[in-house]
Amino acid sequence: MLTVRCRRRGLLEAAAAFVCSAALPVCVIGAAQPARAEEDQAIIQPIQQLVDGLVEIMKAGSAGTPVSQRFEMFAPIIDRTFDLRIILEESVGATWPTLAPEQQQMLAQAFRRYTVASYVNSFDQYKGQRFGVQPETRPVGNGEQVVLSRIIPRSGDGHELDYVMRQGAEGWRAVDVLADGSVSRVAVQRSDFRRLLTRGGAEALAESLQTKSATLAGGSS
Repeated sequence: MLTVRCRRRGLLEAAAAFVCSAALPVCVIGAAQPARAEEDQAIIQPIQQLVDGLVEIMKAGSAGTPVSQRFEMFAPIIDRTFDLRIILEESVGATWPTLAPEQQQMLAQAFRRYTVASYVNSFDQYKGQRFGVQPETRPVGNGEQVVLSRIIPRSGDGHELDYVMRQGAEGWRAVDVLADGSVSRVAVQRSDFRRLLTRGGAEALAESLQTKSATLAGGSS
């Protein structure tokens, strides 16, 4: 877990230092800016759609919309924002290729439901919160880019949520979330998932995800 966090944080700092220290001719910078801005926009777009969707389900929760309806509202946004298959594979680790296709499918379905339920449960009331998304991304190596965002409450300190983006067949999708800029959600999940797999295989992990999803659904207002 620590290795993942340190690697990504170190890459972010190195990328920032490189950008600040680079000295390029004005004509080169001017020529590169429009293309770079267009690329950044393509990377940021899924996260902008995500935060817009979060505001929508928070307002729906405040209006008393049932959790099942908010789940259906938000599930397509999760599908467009995250590469859930990659996140699940990296969370499971080396065991993934050894699982039977039906076990992989079972886990994919349980993990999708758990992910959607987690967001719907966590963002269930609108109290004037807003989201800020930085207009520029940061490279972290291996073709990945980080989109920086912040949850800003009506009063008090905000919370940073950064999204590690990877380009695939369907465009840019998030493959990890960094809380406060460094705590990797995939790394946190990996320890829990592998413990369950060791104890009871794919069935134990799927059962745990299903139980958590049901609890989250019951706990939402």
